[in-house]
Amino acid sequence: MESQVRGGTRWKRFAVVMVPSVAAAAAVGVGLAQGALAASFSVSGQEFKVRAGHLEGQGFAQYGGIDTGYTSTDGKNKTVRPVAISSFRTAQITDMCQSVKTEIPLIGKTIYLRLNAGPDANHKVEAENLYIDVAQLDADATFKDIDIGVAVQDTSQSKGGKGPEVKDSSVLPGGFAQQAKSADLTDVEQTAWATTAGTFKLSGLKMRLGTDPKMECF
Repeated sequence: MESQVRGGTRWKRFAVVMVPSVAAAAAVGVGLAQGALAASFSVSGQEFKVRAGHLEGQGFAQYGGIDTGYTSTDGKNKTVRPVAISSFRTAQITDMCQSVKTEIPLIGKTIYLRLNAGPDANHKVEAENLYIDVAQLDADATFKDIDIGVAVQDTSQSKGGKGPEVKDSSVLPGGFAQQAKSADLTDVEQTAWATTAGTFKLSGLKMRLGTDPKMECF
């Protein structure tokens, strides 16, 4: 998901570069392993869209952070972005769609890459230690045993039963966080910068590449 696509890339090379990166990202969005992934790699200058009919998550925590990324495809211009980091110890997703829009200036094309997975309740997307870097989220949500206003390093629902490391600038020490034993989200529409997971099982995966704007998930 952090891979970059440079203008003028050949079509076959474009597909080879983008498919593995988007497959790794295909969920609901920056992964911070132990809360510090933003310090481990820089995200690309492209957001991606994710839609899900239903997401069930266990061991939920959410807190603010900072992501480092690029503003140009030559890799020279960097910027920082505020992000909302959502984490789940485990998650199951039904009717998931992810799409990425990429401009290819030298051939004058806008390319859309779309992934679909988890088509029904018997074939769900399954993830463990899922972290999501969210820029925007719309959904109907229900939380069980929720705590709001927890210090970020004291969240107990995230990976390993402890809060994220806060020794680097990607996570703010003492920052605002919330956590819940479980989270149930329906009709999810999300824009994200990155996603990581310890394991990620994509049942019924389908990938499409084309120029039709209708390929975007929403």
